[in-house]
Amino acid sequence: MIIYLLCIFLFLVGLYGVVAKRNLIKIVIGLAIMEYSVNLFLILIGYVKGGAAPIRSGEMADKAFTNFVDPLPQAMVLTAIVIGLATTALLLAIAIRIYKKYGTFDIREIKNLKG
Repeated sequence: MIIYLLCIFLFLVGLYGVVAKRNLIKIVIGLAIMEYSVNLFLILIGYVKGGAAPIRSGEMADKAFTNFVDPLPQAMVLTAIVIGLATTALLLAIAIRIYKKYGTFDIREIKNLKG
């Protein structure tokens, strides 16, 4: 139970970085922390203590297993990692373009500038 609370705490730390900070790089880092906490939560949901892989081979066919690990959350997290990497790269590329145009990463200064 404490592990799930730590995932929620990690998500809230990332949310604080997105909401409270005004630097674009810190906002991107906050989004990445939030993504990692969700991935960790999904992996924890699929974990079964003492569970076996859901693969039935010839020698395992005669054994009766009732505890299987669900592979769906693991597949979802692998997909989410790839999508998160692409999203983070895109956000960082946009932040660099904004820095080249305005000369700052601060959102308040970018709002005040015209052009």
